[in-house]
Amino acid sequence: MAARPGARVGHTVEHHDEIGSTNDRARAALADPSGNGLAVVADRQLAGRGRMGRTWLSPSGTNLLVSVGLRLDLSIERAWWLAAAAALAVREAAASAAQLAVRWPNDMVTSDGLKVAGLLTETQVEGERVVGAVIGIGINVNWRRSAMPPDIALGATSLADLAGAPVDRLELLSSVLAALDGEIRQVEGGVSPLERFQAASWLTGRAIEVETPAGRLIGVAGEIADNGGLILDGPTLRTTVSVGEVIRVHPQAASA
Repeated sequence: MAARPGARVGHTVEHHDEIGSTNDRARAALADPSGNGLAVVADRQLAGRGRMGRTWLSPSGTNLLVSVGLRLDLSIERAWWLAAAAALAVREAAASAAQLAVRWPNDMVTSDGLKVAGLLTETQVEGERVVGAVIGIGINVNWRRSAMPPDIALGATSLADLAGAPVDRLELLSSVLAALDGEIRQVEGGVSPLERFQAASWLTGRAIEVETPAGRLIGVAGEIADNGGLILDGPTLRTTVSVGEVIRVHPQAASA
């Protein structure tokens, strides 16, 4: 099933009809030598999650739910490169169906901001080094917007809706794994994804509200900072948001 023998990422694909969490399984598999680069795919997750502990909802056998575990040796300052690499890989893999952009920090969206995919990267740190990571990817593939619950359909869509036809999940998986393999090679080779990540950003120039551990911030989204944070131009000062969640985008300030 879309395995890539001889490759780092996706050398083996482990498929589950149903599982608690693909991220949890990929992390557990890293205890075994063969777990490095293993791709864990599920038709249905019972405990799928996104950032901030949110639940990831997906009907069985409709979307792409995949997690890849990796053993690494990166400086902690470059940990955010992994999330950027995953976003760029999804963008490349989905390009034949839709042109997606990155909504900082971890969503892939259409030009009008509808969510198509979400990413969750969980790292293992020892001292000042990242020694392991699990990259979780959830893509709305064939979940038609008309079949989504109203509260989800308000801000989401799928590749099938955008392409106007069903999308082959197996082919998409193969494309995601190949693209992620290339991105991880660049990360480990010291090539920063910052410039391409910035070019793919959907938020730049938009008036937004961001919830942070220190409280809510309001301003205009600027570029992505060197540390992967979002530069925010507020009413009185410029700040870099390293940890936060965009809770509102003001449409009247959205760029064309």
